[in-house]
Amino acid sequence: MLDRWTMPLTHPPLKHIARQLHKRHITPDQVTLSAFLVGMTALPLLAWEQYGFALLVIVLNRLGDGLDGALARLSGSTSEAGGFLDIGLDFVFYAAVVVGFALANPAQNALAAVLLLFAFIGTGTSFLAFAIAAKKQAIERPHFPNKAFYYLEGLTEGTETVIALVVFCLFPSAFPTLALFFAVACLITTATRLWGGYWTLRRQGSQ
Repeated sequence: MLDRWTMPLTHPPLKHIARQLHKRHITPDQVTLSAFLVGMTALPLLAWEQYGFALLVIVLNRLGDGLDGALARLSGSTSEAGGFLDIGLDFVFYAAVVVGFALANPAQNALAAVLLLFAFIGTGTSFLAFAIAAKKQAIERPHFPNKAFYYLEGLTEGTETVIALVVFCLFPSAFPTLALFFAVACLITTATRLWGGYWTLRRQGSQ
């Protein structure tokens, strides 16, 4: 919901950092993989209840997630392979953070974590399934022309997910309530994406 407004704000500083990386011959895929490896340390850190350090690596991961795209556009090396790697690792990272909270306090967090992972399956599959169909139908992406895949909007997008992960780390004792609230928002996103995506493809197919 917020990505169309937050992305234009983050592009200038990311482009500036990307220039420095480009001068050092660092590739977008290297940034993607490095950010993923850094982000995955959030899982053990959360399991050990080191929430401050976990928050740091989550932020670094999200910074890298923005940098790889900015670097790809700057270097002219955008590719579907890079986009595939980026989005695939993103979903693994999101799931890892939720698992980390479940391990931190299984008795308190496990059920909420399972429900949130269930909701993540919905948002992820509806997003990627529509992207495949949109590619075949050559449907335009007016708000996100630089994305490797069709960016199907919804109530919970990248910005909302980052905010949720940050809030989880800031208020870990409230994770069950916060996770359930975000899971409901993700399920709403899934429902609207399935409905909107279905009718968009129906209209496209009838043209």
